[in-house]
Amino acid sequence: MTRNPKYHRILLKLSGEAFCGPSGYGIDMAVADQYAGEIKEVLELGIELAIVVGGGNLWRGQDGERAQMERSTADYMGMLATVMNALALQDRLEHQCVVTRVQSAIEMRAIAEPFIRRRAIRHLEKKRVVILAAGSGNPYFTTDTTAALRALEIGANALLKATKVDGVYDMDPKKHPQAVKYEELTYMDVLSKKLKIMDAAAISLCMEHKLPIMVFNMQQVETLKGIIHGERLGTRVC
Repeated sequence: MTRNPKYHRILLKLSGEAFCGPSGYGIDMAVADQYAGEIKEVLELGIELAIVVGGGNLWRGQDGERAQMERSTADYMGMLATVMNALALQDRLEHQCVVTRVQSAIEMRAIAEPFIRRRAIRHLEKKRVVILAAGSGNPYFTTDTTAALRALEIGANALLKATKVDGVYDMDPKKHPQAVKYEELTYMDVLSKKLKIMDAAAISLCMEHKLPIMVFNMQQVETLKGIIHGERLGTRVC
């Protein structure tokens, strides 16, 4: 029996680290190919999908700040790193015949459209994947906050946060084998327990507008599709 998707329009947040692969740095095109395949399968369910990409695999603003770089400059460099990831993902998706548009919060018309909310929604309605790059275009804001902001702007039903672990734990499961996984959390749980799912600004935005967040491991095959169908995978924050 064919299952109906639980969500009509989603925003997927892909961290920069998700593009690394085993090397821990840069863009692993094999990993990007895997993501493209997963995304294509989701689109075939009739889902409308926007993606916010991070840039931590190439540059982190905090690293520049520690080297006494001016914070705004360091953050703008991080935004440019997200554009590189967006273009790499676009290339892999188009290799699989998925129509995409990259929209950037910083204008660079030779390679990306400027982010225009109504245009982004129109692309989604035409079943194009919209990859949102350059964060919010403002320093001092993370791509997690951008993901929450853009999800609300486009009217997404859920925000899916892809990580390298299969949900949220009370401690780092890679360092602590006894770590306990949370199946479901409230927004206030995340804030009060200081769980590092997303920054406080992003969680607060989602809480104010009752936007559910799903945290899951994108590298586990079929997990994204399972979440779309409403399966209890990863950790749900609501």
